[in-house]
Amino acid sequence: MLQISKRGEAMPASPIRKLVPYAEAAKKKGRTVYHLNIGQPDIETPKQMRDAIHNADFKILEYTHSAGLESYRKKLATYYKSVGIDVNHNEIIITTGGSEAILFGFMACLDPGDEVIIPEPFYANYNGFAIAAGIHVVPITSHINNGFALPPIEEFEKKITTKTKAIVICNPNNPTGYNYSENEMQELKEIILKHNLYLFADEAYREFTYESKQCSAMHLTGVENNVVLMDTISKRYSACGARIGAFVTKNKQLIDVTMKFAQMRLCSPYLEQLAGEAAIDLPPDYFDITKAEYKKRRDLIVKRLNAMEDVYCPNPGGAFYAMAKLPIDDSDAFCQWLLESFEYNNQTVMLAPATGFYGTKGLGLQEVRLAYVLNTDDINKAMDCLEQALKIYPNRKV
Repeated sequence: MLQISKRGEAMPASPIRKLVPYAEAAKKKGRTVYHLNIGQPDIETPKQMRDAIHNADFKILEYTHSAGLESYRKKLATYYKSVGIDVNHNEIIITTGGSEAILFGFMACLDPGDEVIIPEPFYANYNGFAIAAGIHVVPITSHINNGFALPPIEEFEKKITTKTKAIVICNPNNPTGYNYSENEMQELKEIILKHNLYLFADEAYREFTYESKQCSAMHLTGVENNVVLMDTISKRYSACGARIGAFVTKNKQLIDVTMKFAQMRLCSPYLEQLAGEAAIDLPPDYFDITKAEYKKRRDLIVKRLNAMEDVYCPNPGGAFYAMAKLPIDDSDAFCQWLLESFEYNNQTVMLAPATGFYGTKGLGLQEVRLAYVLNTDDINKAMDCLEQALKIYPNRKV
């Protein structure tokens, strides 16, 4: 009898997408489903990016360099310099989405059986990348009552073993929206120096901070060889389907090794690289306008959530996600119930159960992640649905 690999069996289902069949069934019943479950912005992808693909002049859609188009990498280096990150194009490898940059980091820096420490809740796909690379995720719990601030460094110290090779930080954070401070980043710097670890920095939401600026791991001095930046155009330019990211480090040996993985998959998509290159020429106020829209949505969703009985939502400092504690027994069951059994004015809301963002079993049962990627009218309607749902949910639990 044919068997499926243990790796395949261990691969977790996406907490963001696993409820899709229930949402599709609700839509077939004629219900409107407000999607707050996934970070797919409704903000239009910039016309300059679309035009770059539309006006592409080629007769053969050929392979590009495995590191990415040189012209794009040089432009990307100028973008990084504009945000205080001093790199040149030879320190950048263009990847097929930020996801591939993360996987490359795991594959190039860790051996099977090694461990990576990640503050939880964390981006659920880190688990999948770790399983693919044969490494183990060691979670350190952050808490909703302090807005998911970085856990005390002593907690990191307790988890470090001879197998620990790296720490992953997502800043601003998905799923919590927490924006790590300069002091917190300095604390991470001290621990990676002390234990000779890599610091993998997922900075997909760099531009989207609301009260204070983002502190990039690449701003840390004295750890240039330890830091690996994983980046993407998906969220920055509302271009999630373009699948273009970047692996950035000043560690030349690591760049050389990672190039072997890049060569293995030949190249990243050519047309999407043209779009990414065009995005760098967007006017300086592009992010101001986009950020103002997200801030308006954040303020609304946090206000609406905290006005509901027995609901708590800390104010996220960045990205476009909020985590909320609800008076429910099981977030997976509740999110499924919203789609299967609930409607309010023939509408319902789709959320992401927080259990899938925790590495520690049993955590997140009363928490959900909400992506404020819809316009304010739709967010209000979604919150109306959630408020009514919490009043009648049969397994309410404070």
